[in-house]
Amino acid sequence: MGLLLLGAFDVAHTLYMRAALEGVVQKAARDATLESGLVSATQTALDDKVRNQIKTLANNGTVTITRQWYRNYEQAAGSRFEPWTDTNHNGICDGPQGLTPGEPYEDTNGNGVWNATGGNLSQGGAKDAVLYTATVTYPRFFPLNNFIGGSSTTTVRAQTILRNQPYGDQGAPAVRTCA
Repeated sequence: MGLLLLGAFDVAHTLYMRAALEGVVQKAARDATLESGLVSATQTALDDKVRNQIKTLANNGTVTITRQWYRNYEQAAGSRFEPWTDTNHNGICDGPQGLTPGEPYEDTNGNGVWNATGGNLSQGGAKDAVLYTATVTYPRFFPLNNFIGGSSTTTVRAQTILRNQPYGDQGAPAVRTCA
């Protein structure tokens, strides 16, 4: 009965941690999409706010926060590759081959390189959709999993996709060739 109770407490804490993380991620992501959210100091302050709130629930946890921007919600939700023209029909966006130039692709994230996910690691710009992800890994409070060969840590992740304010003009993607 005692082991069952400890297991229930462990599961309940993980569920509570997930709910708390989702709430703080939603708030931080909304604040990050404001015009002032592009400033590096503001992003650091928001990330620290997330870390501090999570540390109250798991003070020995490790919090990792990432931002990846896309041109629209569809790309962010699917993490799709940047569109390209497969001129040699091999299913790979590849570069120049001898006298043949590289295959053209749409540089949707503006980083000058073809990306399989189409995203770019930053807050993006005006009207960009941002995938904000926070992951927390912390030791289990009750070492119940040691008895059944499970992990001694718990990992909880929360994500949200929001669009940046249209406070400036969004640049058009450039068409480049695969390298």
